Amino acid sequence: MSSQQKVAFIGLGAMGYPMAGHLQRDGFDVCVYNRTEAKAFAWVKEFGGTSAPTPAEAAVDASVVFLCVGNDSDVRAVASDSEGVLSTMTQGATLVDHTTTSRELAVELDNACDAIGVQFLDAPVSGGQAGAENGVLTVMAGGEQDHFDRVEPIMRSYAKHVQLMGDVGSGQTTKMVNQLAIAGILGGLSEALHFAECAGLDIDSVTQAIQGGAAQSWQMNNRASTMAKREYDFGFAIDWMRKDLGFALDVAERLGLHLPIATLVDAQYANVQENGGGRWDTSGLIEQIRIRGEKVAASKDAPRVTHTGGCHCGTVEWTVEAPAVLD
Repeated sequence: MSSQQKVAFIGLGAMGYPMAGHLQRDGFDVCVYNRTEAKAFAWVKEFGGTSAPTPAEAAVDASVVFLCVGNDSDVRAVASDSEGVLSTMTQGATLVDHTTTSRELAVELDNACDAIGVQFLDAPVSGGQAGAENGVLTVMAGGEQDHFDRVEPIMRSYAKHVQLMGDVGSGQTTKMVNQLAIAGILGGLSEALHFAECAGLDIDSVTQAIQGGAAQSWQMNNRASTMAKREYDFGFAIDWMRKDLGFALDVAERLGLHLPIATLVDAQYANVQENGGGRWDTSGLIEQIRIRGEKVAASKDAPRVTHTGGCHCGTVEWTVEAPAVLD
C-alpha cells in the first residue's frame, strides 16, 4: 500500500474512529472530519494524519472518501451540502458510504456522484464497535464491480469480509436482512433468558451449557452475561436499531410482505425508548420482557370488585377483573 495515497474519513463515532485509525496505521494518508472538532483533534493525536474543519476540505485531493455518520440527513449534510465532500471531490475519485441508510439515499448519492464523474459504493458494515476496533468488520457493498475492486483492498484495513452484493442499493438491502435477523435472534434470546431466570436458573451457567449447540449465536456469546447483569451502556444503540428496522419494514411494505417478528420486536424497542433506554445496547430488549412479566404478576394480585344487585330477570352478581396486561 502506498503511503502517499490520500483518503478522507468523515465521521468519528464509535465505528468511524477506529476504522479511520486502521487506515492510518496501514500507511494511508488520512484526513478526518468530525462534527465535534475536539474528537477529530483527539484522533490526530492518537493516530497521526490530519483533520479538516469541513467535509469539503477533508476531501480535497482524496482518492477515496469514506462516510460513517448517523442517518440519511447526516449523510446528505456531509456529502451534498455546500461544504459537503462532493463539492471538492474530483473526477475518478470514489465515495464510499459506510452509514446504514435507506436504499433510496444510496441511489440518490450514486446519481449525484455520476453527474460529476465520481464513483460510488453504498457499503454498510456489521460487527459493532468491537468489530471496528479489532478490524474485523463485515462490509456489504452495492455498486459497479470495477468501483468495488478499486477500494476493496483498502477496506480490508478494518474488515475481515468484504463482499459486493449487486447494484447500488444492494449493500443497504443486505444490511436490512442482517438487522432483521439480529432482531429475531435478540427477541428469542431475551425471552429464553427471562424464562431461565424466572425458572430459577443461573444465566451464565445456562449459556455455558447451550452455547456450543444449535442455539449458539454471537448475541448469546457476547451479550447473555451482560443481560443477566442488566448492563447496556455500550454497543449498538436501540435508537439506531429502530432506524434500521424502519428502513427494512418500509421496504417490506412496498414488497407486500408482513414481517410479524420484526414488527413485534420494533414495537418492544419503542417501549424501551419510551422508558428511557434509547441509548442502551440492543440487548436491552430483555428489559421490556421483564417489565411485561412484572405487569402480569401484578395483575394476578390486583383487587377484584364484586357487586350484587337486581335487574328485571332477578338478582345478578358481576365482577370487574383487573385490567389486561398491555405490551
